[in-house]
Amino acid sequence: MDNYINSSIKLDLHSKINLLGLSKSDISRHLYNLGVEKKELSMRVQQLFSWTHSHGKKSFDYMTNLSKEFRDLLSKEFSISRPQIINKQISIDGTRKYLFKSENFGEFETVFIPEDERGTICISSQIGCTLNCSFCHTGTQKLVRNLEPHEIVGQISAVKDDLSDWCGKKNSTLKRAVSNVVVMGMGEPLYNFENVKQGLKIIMDNEGLSISRKKITLSTSGVVPYIHKVSSEIGCLLAISLHGTTDEIRNELVPINRKWNIQELIATLKSYPNLSNTERITFEYVMLRKVNDSLADAKRLVKLIKNIPSKINLIPFNPWPGSNYKTSEPEKVKIFANYVKKAGYSSPVRKPRGVDIMAACGQLKSDSVREKVLKKN
Repeated sequence: MDNYINSSIKLDLHSKINLLGLSKSDISRHLYNLGVEKKELSMRVQQLFSWTHSHGKKSFDYMTNLSKEFRDLLSKEFSISRPQIINKQISIDGTRKYLFKSENFGEFETVFIPEDERGTICISSQIGCTLNCSFCHTGTQKLVRNLEPHEIVGQISAVKDDLSDWCGKKNSTLKRAVSNVVVMGMGEPLYNFENVKQGLKIIMDNEGLSISRKKITLSTSGVVPYIHKVSSEIGCLLAISLHGTTDEIRNELVPINRKWNIQELIATLKSYPNLSNTERITFEYVMLRKVNDSLADAKRLVKLIKNIPSKINLIPFNPWPGSNYKTSEPEKVKIFANYVKKAGYSSPVRKPRGVDIMAACGQLKSDSVREKVLKKN
């Protein structure tokens, strides 16, 4: 674990360490190295973690229960910077899409979806993607790099800044604008597992952002060797981007299926730890006209997921420039959904949000370029 922390956090003498990506144990270790006495470590860590993640302070100057001398030391060694919002679009349905610029290289997108009972933030785990899913706009952008823990946490902090959603522990009973998190933005989170795990652990910590593990869902296209780690090492809910009921169709839609096919994927899910009716797996299924939306597809889907506590999220395809696919006809979606429902599975049809600003499922893409191109310039 120590090797991972040292490799993922910038520790050279000219760079400040971003507190947003540090766990309590990380903070404690750094403070100890800076000379903070052991007997004070626990208190100082709790103070810093609370000011940073519960109150959302962006400057050490506002941490009023810390001495000026200590704040000066902190400001020399640490930062609390968020990714910079360089573009924000607000849909007619209230959905917000943010284009972030990192203090490192690259740009990435995040979406906030307000609803009556909750507010969901869809965060990215990578800039670009390697999966090349044929129906996904993000898949047309080559991978630039993995996002680091402070950038994963920082997406939530920056959105909460924009929404004025900081209330602190004293007002923790107030309704929060950001209540749920889905790791369904740009990238494949299980190809950036350690950084995503570190970020989500910070997000779940009760002394900070305090978003319950049951309100966080991680979506993967099927990186089979890491799927069980979502339960055993993170503890959040799991979603699977399925989209096809045969290897032939899924190979076209989700090319990772050629590495880990449907049989391997389903076998892994049937032995998923802690699987129950209260912690179901969500199967995401984008409805594509005359590709995967027939009654025969619905029947195969029900057969595939038999004995797996789950729900099926049916997603009307959201068009994007250059796509070769079309949205399934409403009647086809209705027949598909009804069959799945009669088989005993919840099968809500997701209402597209933010389509007018290209913020809907599968539409995210930034204008980043590959690292080697940046280095040439």
